[in-house]
Amino acid sequence: MKPLALAYMGDSVYELYVREHLLAAGKIKPQLLHETAVKFVSAVSQAAVSKWWQEKELLTDEEEAIFRRGRNAKSGSVPKNTNVQTYRSSTGFEAVLGFLYLSQQQERLETLIYHAIDFVEEGSGQDEG
Repeated sequence: MKPLALAYMGDSVYELYVREHLLAAGKIKPQLLHETAVKFVSAVSQAAVSKWWQEKELLTDEEEAIFRRGRNAKSGSVPKNTNVQTYRSSTGFEAVLGFLYLSQQQERLETLIYHAIDFVEEGSGQDEG
């Protein structure tokens, strides 16, 4: 499957897990939910998580290959609120999650997502801005 298609699915899957996490944490006000969710799903945060995954060598060889394919995919545009390198890394992050979801590797998917959520909650995902 094309890396941008994997990223498209990974974006949705990650956002669903983040929303479930925030609701379980008791963050109920809609504006607070949205503002908090953005901290998790922003390109900056996802790029920081993917960098951390690589530093900690958390990805398998297959996941690393998927990440690189996603990072190197040409999307045609970059959002105004981020730079190209950050956006591409976040696309790689999403591609890995999309791949795991679509290949029905639920346990592995959840392991990486929960690591990502913990990383962002500790504030590590907000260092770049």
